[in-house]
Amino acid sequence: MNSRTPNPSAPPLKLFSVVIPARDEEESLPATLEHLYLEFCLNHVPHEIVVVDDGSSDKTWDVLQQLKIKIPTLRPFQNNGEHGFGRAIRFGLFQSSGDAVVIMMADESDDARDAVRYWKLLNEGWDCVFGSRFVKGGGTIDYPKIKLFVNRLANFFVRIIFNIPLNDTTNAFKAYRRTVIQGCEPLIAPHFNLTVEIPLKAIVRGYSWTVVPITWRNRRFGTAKLKIKEMGSRYFFICAYVWLEKYFSRGDYKKNDQL
Repeated sequence: MNSRTPNPSAPPLKLFSVVIPARDEEESLPATLEHLYLEFCLNHVPHEIVVVDDGSSDKTWDVLQQLKIKIPTLRPFQNNGEHGFGRAIRFGLFQSSGDAVVIMMADESDDARDAVRYWKLLNEGWDCVFGSRFVKGGGTIDYPKIKLFVNRLANFFVRIIFNIPLNDTTNAFKAYRRTVIQGCEPLIAPHFNLTVEIPLKAIVRGYSWTVVPITWRNRRFGTAKLKIKEMGSRYFFICAYVWLEKYFSRGDYKKNDQL
């Protein structure tokens, strides 16, 4: 599924920035970053890996310093301001320098091979590439049943109110040209609701997008940071915020291809 068409005359991309928020991920980071670096090198993807330590209380920062020795493209940062998943991503986006960016998780739930596919599709001229775990060819491994039920309900709600075919909006693992991130400002979500703010704004503001099947695997180490009971109202707020823009802004924020 897709919206609009890719632009074959879009500027060629030079650098893929991976932005990874990390909080108390000392056990997960080595495998995540080493596999990501290897996959990108094997596929000749020019890249940087921006990892944001978002107030960890374990040895996440020490682990990142050690990994820098083995992974020359790794650029670790500490978010010394207010913490939160969305704030860490926004901080990482600001620190990154690529003309394309992909948001990934620190726990290796996202497949590095899918990130390579994102890069190739962006280079075909798409503005955004969205992964879906719930289309033919996609899948999940060891997804907690309660979270799966809530996820499907939330994504159904988003599809209905925005009248879009995308069925995995809440998944953070998505890629964008830098121009899309700039065109979606201001980004305001401080927590996991940023994962729906960016793609919904990109869709509402008229950027082209395509969907590819991806595979998601539950974390092997640590505990999940997303707390369902804390996020319901925050997701609703962001959806309402972007919905109001879609139907009442009269296109003031829409992408203008003639600019």
